[in-house]
Amino acid sequence: MAPPLRLGTRGSPLALWQANMVADALRAIHGLDPDAIEIVPIRTTGDQVQDRALAEIGGKALWTKELDRALLAKEIDFAVHSMKDVETIRPPEIAIAAMPPRADTRDRLIGANSLAALPPDPRVGTSSPRRAAQVRRARPDAQILLFRGNVDTRLRKLADGEADATLLAAAGLDRLGRGDIGTPLSELLPAPAQGAIGIEARADDSEMLGLLALIDHKPTSLCVDAERALLAALGADCRSPVAALAQIQSGQIHLRAEILTEDGGYYEPGEIIFPFQEKGAPQALAHILLDRASPELRALFAA
Repeated sequence: MAPPLRLGTRGSPLALWQANMVADALRAIHGLDPDAIEIVPIRTTGDQVQDRALAEIGGKALWTKELDRALLAKEIDFAVHSMKDVETIRPPEIAIAAMPPRADTRDRLIGANSLAALPPDPRVGTSSPRRAAQVRRARPDAQILLFRGNVDTRLRKLADGEADATLLAAAGLDRLGRGDIGTPLSELLPAPAQGAIGIEARADDSEMLGLLALIDHKPTSLCVDAERALLAALGADCRSPVAALAQIQSGQIHLRAEILTEDGGYYEPGEIIFPFQEKGAPQALAHILLDRASPELRALFAA
């Protein structure tokens, strides 16, 4: 009997849900037995340190470095990530092998029916520079409070009165059976890759890459790749307030994006429509946004 394929994941309820979804999809498409895939929870630094912003303690790598180490050490055979938590520049030894169909990309506001309905001088809990800037743009009177932790932790902080409202990804709430919570904010562009799950394997493991290729959803991969290419061209990091959403329309990719100052005071939106094969289009949009940006806004990006 062949040893089980080992799937590495963070240990949060949402991460485990995502890992089980991927495992089920692989079992179904390849006709694998239930015990053919073993889920291996791995505790990351980002899970352990909850009282500081990511930018202060190492950025997005805090969600991936332990899984990367386990993958390259062959302690696991593949890994599952929320794509919005994955750095734009990945080690060459690791390949993003597949992305299942993307879920709802929107944020949900919890605590009020809209940003306008929040009380005067509202306290809004978030750890996202993008969400903070978008909230401040809509509500300059808002006070932003650091909210870290998994979905239940953030909801508990809100219930305890630590803030008047918070924003959470609709995809995560839906996956955890909490789709009845909050109001979708369709007017806010999401974080690049929000709602998408990525599956990585070693770049030289052709057998694993072949197994994963059959559960890749090409429209999702094309759109997320475009959003990540924009991020890379901007020189954005976890401190940079940037939002982006790519969608396929009439056989082309429609990419919308915006960059903001941390207080939301300066804002530069843009969009571009391009055929799938035009790989340089996201970079072109990034350069347009930076060229039009104020010096204060441009200084937040390293491009």
